[in-house]
Amino acid sequence: MALNTRLRPVHTKPGGPPLRRLGFLLVRRRRAVLALALVVLAVAAALAAGAVPRLSLARFEAPGSESDRAQAELVRRFGTGSPDMIFLVTAKAGTVDDPAVEAEGRALTARIGGQEGVAESASYWTRGRPATMRSEDGRHALIVVRIPGDADHVRGQVLPRLVPAITQGTGLLQVRAGGGEEVFRETVPLSRQDFVRAELVIFPLAFALLWLYQRRAMAALVPILAGVFAMVIGLALLRVPLAFTGISTFALNLTLAMGLGLGIDYCLFVIQRFREETRRGADRARAVAGAVEHAGRTVLFSGLTVASSLAVLFALPFDFLRSFAYAGIAVVAGGLFAAVIVLPAVLASIGGTVLPKRDRPEREAGFWHALAVRVMRRPLVFGGLATAVLLLLASPFLGLRFGVADDRILPPEASSRQTQEIIRQSFPAEETDAIQIIPKNQTSGDISQYAVALSRLPGVAQVDSAAGSFANGNRVGDGAPERFRRGSIWDTWLSVVPSAEALAGDPVRLVESVRAVEPPFEVLVGGYPAELADYRSSVVDRLPLVLALMLGVTFLVLFGMTRSLVIPLKASLLNLLSMGVMFGAIVWVFQDGNLAGLLGFTPTGTLDPSIPILMLCVAYGLSMDYEVFLLSRIKEEYDRTGDTEQAVATGLQRGAPLITAAGGILALTFAAYATAQVMFVQMLGVGMAVAVLVDATVIRAVLVPSLMRLAGPLNWWPRGRVTTSAR
Repeated sequence: MALNTRLRPVHTKPGGPPLRRLGFLLVRRRRAVLALALVVLAVAAALAAGAVPRLSLARFEAPGSESDRAQAELVRRFGTGSPDMIFLVTAKAGTVDDPAVEAEGRALTARIGGQEGVAESASYWTRGRPATMRSEDGRHALIVVRIPGDADHVRGQVLPRLVPAITQGTGLLQVRAGGGEEVFRETVPLSRQDFVRAELVIFPLAFALLWLYQRRAMAALVPILAGVFAMVIGLALLRVPLAFTGISTFALNLTLAMGLGLGIDYCLFVIQRFREETRRGADRARAVAGAVEHAGRTVLFSGLTVASSLAVLFALPFDFLRSFAYAGIAVVAGGLFAAVIVLPAVLASIGGTVLPKRDRPEREAGFWHALAVRVMRRPLVFGGLATAVLLLLASPFLGLRFGVADDRILPPEASSRQTQEIIRQSFPAEETDAIQIIPKNQTSGDISQYAVALSRLPGVAQVDSAAGSFANGNRVGDGAPERFRRGSIWDTWLSVVPSAEALAGDPVRLVESVRAVEPPFEVLVGGYPAELADYRSSVVDRLPLVLALMLGVTFLVLFGMTRSLVIPLKASLLNLLSMGVMFGAIVWVFQDGNLAGLLGFTPTGTLDPSIPILMLCVAYGLSMDYEVFLLSRIKEEYDRTGDTEQAVATGLQRGAPLITAAGGILALTFAAYATAQVMFVQMLGVGMAVAVLVDATVIRAVLVPSLMRLAGPLNWWPRGRVTTSAR
């Protein structure tokens, strides 16, 4: 039987469901739709080009937290604050205590302080030669700099001018740039390089895999073009939130990876349905309308599920994480527009070029059908074994330890990381990352005893105050009293300098210890370690809320598709299992350091909590993506036959090959980021690839049939069977 690929004129307005009517409309107006799509693409490309340079790297801040209020008080009352960057100064000969070196050091400090955008600069020489700002061998000293403003101002305007001007050094001094702002400034171009490198691998491999699956060059090319369309639309839509908030540069990687993956997934599903409709004898117009009616509905529910999972990130008051919600929702919108509006018009115009050259009868009982039947004969055995394997893979998750990100997210050759490595190895303490204690009001007594108590804490190298400097419970110097007072002798603050070991180990625990010391007056505890502690605490404290919202929203979306209360519950449980495997993988690889040599990163023994939360929302949404694809086929068969087992077997036979192919391509898209230079990007790529592969194989092929068989008629409660007429 020859495939019917003719496009007959449609003279009457077809009836049927709204999506079917939309399909016929897109067929009739295909030229106008394609012209509109080209205009939209051109405008979106211009907007996207302007969006990319405006992406930045948001700070790890917890608005309204104690550390945030402490920083504001320090600036308001004392005109100072936490340093934003460090210059590591090395004597080319002798030590930093030599008179000539000191003279040049003081001059360099003053020169930095006079640069545009710099509010303060201080150094070993201008602060009375504290031991915490001098390396143990005397070759290095520190200059600390405060640059007020948001991340875009500091990293985008001040540092690009300041760093090249200062790191030229002087006759006696070599100068390196470091500190948190410089570390994250270097992260931006590296993450963009990671994208370019990954995409150079992804596009040809995706085309090859699509060709192997579709066996037609055009059928392989169209989904990739749809993915590019989704990426461009997604980046263009980011111009809207960029008008009122910052978007992290890491959102670019997510937009491009998800845009290509979702664009391919959605288009594959529509093309597959178009092929099925054609195989059953429909002409091209009716085949397009049927694809929009059935596959289009599934794609819309899938997009709503993914977008809903990412929208949960709006519940977190952190610009860094909200960036991914904006990016993910934007790229989903682009993918839906490409698959449901543009692709049907393309198929109406060149649909014959995506059809197989040989008509192969649709197989009702192939490999996947046989697998489903075998699993459903012994659901407890197969389901139990699969669950045990997945739980074993997820078990490293039990050892998860949350920490804070530092310069080791960068590759060893990054200049700011090399600076930080020297500071870690050569300095006894971390002066630039001091914990600041600010009384809420003017003090009314001697602060010496409080400073002594703080100096005795494990992990504290020195406490500096208006009453002097203290270490191990003893007064070790006068310090710089003028630095800690403004106006009244009782209006003062303290600086708790952590040891290098404490900051490299668990700075959050040190902050907790400082806050546990009973102060003689009400205080606010701030500084970089306190900011990290408050950020981590805020993220972790909101994990239950994020999880509850994610489960609730996706439950409602799946209920809207299936009208069942049981199926969404099972889908949520299965997705949590795949999330466990993903977290087990990132703990085993990135926290514990397995495969560190292969992937080329430096493990720190902890994970920053923001990245796992991001991965949870993205992976959960993508897992539900495949759940929607499979359940739509199973539900369609159940509505037709009323037999759950037959519906599962037939649905798996028709849906699993597509899901496996789409999952493999999406996993490849994410896995390409394992070659990244920035560890955050590597973690996202590896974790997402693992989650997608597990979900598209073991869970869909084994656990879904097992649970569907065990639940039986309860699967569809309270909806029951709704029979549709065969077309």
